[in-house]
Amino acid sequence: MTFIDSHCHLHDQEWFSPEQAEEFLQHAHENGVEKIICIGTSPTDSQNAQAFANQHTDVYWTYGIHPEFALQDGERAIVWLPQSSAPVAIGEIGLDYHYDGYNRSAQIRLFEQMLQLALDLDLPVALHIREAFDDAFAVLDNFPKTRGVVHSFTGSKRQLKSALDRGFFIGVNGLMTYSTLPMPPLERIVLETDAPFLTPVPFRGTINKPGYVREIAASLAGKMGVDISQIAEQTTQNATKLFHL
Repeated sequence: MTFIDSHCHLHDQEWFSPEQAEEFLQHAHENGVEKIICIGTSPTDSQNAQAFANQHTDVYWTYGIHPEFALQDGERAIVWLPQSSAPVAIGEIGLDYHYDGYNRSAQIRLFEQMLQLALDLDLPVALHIREAFDDAFAVLDNFPKTRGVVHSFTGSKRQLKSALDRGFFIGVNGLMTYSTLPMPPLERIVLETDAPFLTPVPFRGTINKPGYVREIAASLAGKMGVDISQIAEQTTQNATKLFHL
């Protein structure tokens, strides 16, 4: 069985030392995770993800500006530096209304810029949507050719249906091992860890690792009543198709 971690931050040295990143990458391989995608959250972080990916044949990267940086980046032209390798997606991008200090108008402007960039480059998007689904869907409907994944989905059954109706895949991670989120069909799921965050049961309280995709898959198999090999096969196929891996 092989798996893909479609969303992690193993390149981020705020959380992982270079030595730890190499250790966790090896741990991922030992647990059947054959490919991982390092997600950019700012221009600088995206370049760090690119540099990490360039050092490993089984690692890919994305270019994105997280909505928390909208105040800093939402009013200027987006820097695009496709040096030596291309990203597999634009993300993570989106809207986050969880914190009162975030400027919603600036977030929406940045989100629109990033969606246009994805269309211009013919790339999928990795969406970060938190307590902002209505506004996010309204923006997305102005970019109807957008394809991608709703990372770490935390919405309602109605919002899940809206995402699926728009053709998006759903990122399933450690949250599903200790919560009661609505479950998308297997044909629309991609596995992710969001490492170092959202560590799955039974490793809660420790730093998350890409290798824990196997634990997420095992839990998902139990909830869906299927064998873990079916989870591995379908989710790997889904991620490979979406990101052209």
